[in-house]
Amino acid sequence: MFQLALNYGNGPILLREIAKREDISVRYLEHLVPLLKSAHLINSTRGAKGGYSLAKDPKDITLKDIIQILEGPLYPSECVQIPSVCSRSSFCVSRNVWVELEQSISKTLNNYTLLDLVNQYRNNAQKEDVS
Repeated sequence: MFQLALNYGNGPILLREIAKREDISVRYLEHLVPLLKSAHLINSTRGAKGGYSLAKDPKDITLKDIIQILEGPLYPSECVQIPSVCSRSSFCVSRNVWVELEQSISKTLNNYTLLDLVNQYRNNAQKEDVS
């Protein structure tokens, strides 16, 4: 998703190019694509100039959006989402910690967009060029 954000507005990019840039396998990316497409986060284009691109502006895609699609719910324990799975949920002090942890994780991931990552990357690259 980061590579698609870096390339946003420049047309589709091939999976093999993303794999090369990120040093991961094309096969792994092929498993992620259907999830991201069904969530309407990426588009695919066929043909000679085909490939993948973001379906939305990078400023409109949070890290939470991506992680929830690829990893599922962010709950560290099932009782956070469904208190009824545990008869002790109403008085369990551990559950309170899990709820607070989930809220912190969600807040942090919601605070970052793909555009934020692209901007950080470009700022770091500029600093590296100056050095």
